[in-house]
Amino acid sequence: MPQMQLPFFPAGLTAITNEIGFQSENGSVVYFHGHLPVFQHATGDVQSFRLFTSQLIAQGTVSQTDIVKTFGVPLITVKRYVKLLREKGSKGFFATPKRRSAPVLTVEKLNTVQTLLDAGKSVPETAKEAQVRADTLHKAIRAGRLKKNKR
Repeated sequence: MPQMQLPFFPAGLTAITNEIGFQSENGSVVYFHGHLPVFQHATGDVQSFRLFTSQLIAQGTVSQTDIVKTFGVPLITVKRYVKLLREKGSKGFFATPKRRSAPVLTVEKLNTVQTLLDAGKSVPETAKEAQVRADTLHKAIRAGRLKKNKR
């Protein structure tokens, strides 16, 4: 699994553009427009960082390359989160990630399907009778969880 690259927040005031800058002190990052603070988040709060920088890009205040050069994050990551902002809004940054549902082939279902396959039924027939998709059974056969009866 690839390692997440965090933004780099040096101590002291750092300019993103001539108008926008940020300062990192005491575990928090404060963004300034001129001399006025406009946003603040904790140093480790990656979601808030992504949200605010995406908002700056979407409003045309900074460019994507400004964020890439200043914070050292990959351009594709910046593009991904700007797209997320445009499609889902700010709540998309804080939504819990979707998890896969429970497995279709439970132990009981595997035993039933294996019995049908051992009886000489084809994969499509077995899938129809067990009310499971045929490609699910083919995947289980390839993974070795089911044995296809060789005639």
